[in-house]
Order: sequence, then C-alpha cells, then structure tokens
Amino acid sequence: MKPFITHTGIAVPLDRANIDTDAIIPKQFLKLIKKTGFGPHLFDEWRYLDHGEPGMDLTQRKKNPDFVLNQARYEKATILITRENFGCGSSREHAPWALEDYGFKTILAPSFADIFHSNCFKNGLLPIVLHSEIISQLFKSVAAKKGYTLTIDLENQCIILPSNEKISFEVDAYRKHCLMSGLDDIGLTMQHSENIEAFEKTYYQKNSWLL
Repeated sequence: MKPFITHTGIAVPLDRANIDTDAIIPKQFLKLIKKTGFGPHLFDEWRYLDHGEPGMDLTQRKKNPDFVLNQARYEKATILITRENFGCGSSREHAPWALEDYGFKTILAPSFADIFHSNCFKNGLLPIVLHSEIISQLFKSVAAKKGYTLTIDLENQCIILPSNEKISFEVDAYRKHCLMSGLDDIGLTMQHSENIEAFEKTYYQKNSWLL
C-alpha cells in the first residue's frame, strides 16, 4: 500500500445519498479474484446504458452521457465528493478496491457506513467526514469551476481550497499513522516478522511432534 501524505487532484461531485456497495461495484463483478481490475466497473450500472458482466469488451459498451464520471471535465478526477451514508449495504471490500483502482485517493462525505469506512483505510483510501453544509458548498464550488482542485493534507488534517482557505477534518490517530506509513493489516503484521519467526522457532522446538 502506498503512503498517503498529501494529495492534490480534481474533485468530482456525485450528488446522491445512501450509495450502497452494490452500486459502487455490482455483485456480478465479485467473481474476480484479484484486488485489481475493478476500476473499469466502478458504478457500472450508472456509467453504462447496458448490463455489464465480467469479460465484456468495454469499448463496445455505450456510456451514459448523463453520469458525472463520463463527463470530460471530470475525466481525471481523484477526489470524490458525495452525500451521507456512502458505502452502505453489504460489507464487500471490493467497493474500496474499485474506487482505488479507478484512481480515487479520497472521498468527502457527511457520513460513511462503518464497515466501508474501515475498509477504505485498509486499502489506501482516505474517507473524510465533513459537515453537510461544507459538502453542499463544495458541490457549488465544483459546479462553478471546471477543473476544481483540492489538496488533501493528511499530516496537518486539512483540505486546502483553491483560495488557500483550509478546512480541518478529524481522523483516527492510528488510522492516520497506517495511511501515512503505507501499512495495511499485512504490513502491520510484517513489522513483527522477527518476533514471529523467533516464536515459531521456539514453539516448534518445544513441540517437534507438530512438524
């Protein structure tokens, strides 16, 4: 997992509340067994006018011109702004996989579903909770200016607007440390690899019958 210190990117507004994980990555794509390859199917039922299935030739599918991610001005967006209760529904970890694989680095919303919120941190995504009034103002700002860019400063826990105004946000200290250090659950465990190896050596010496 890559460390997250600061990130500057174009913001895209997805003005919907209660977006569930099946909308983020529809269930038919859960057949894929790797963590990569989900990005092309992010919000698949909204991005395309036909029904998608794994293995389809995406170049032959017709995109929905009304869906925000298909608009040219948001083509390179890496910051998602949305409404409350983002990531609700089933606990599939494929949802943050799809968002990260598409290119998103952070998500701004008034609230997140608990399991989705936790899964984001484990997969290198930064979910930021902001007051609904701030989110509404960001929607207006993004709509008013093409290429509206934000800088996310995790170390100082603030969002820097194009005007240089700063918006502070809260983040759990432990999760902040993991993101800034690029540590997922496996990475955290491997920090103790020497102790694990020493324990296993001693354990099997005492219990050789297990070998």
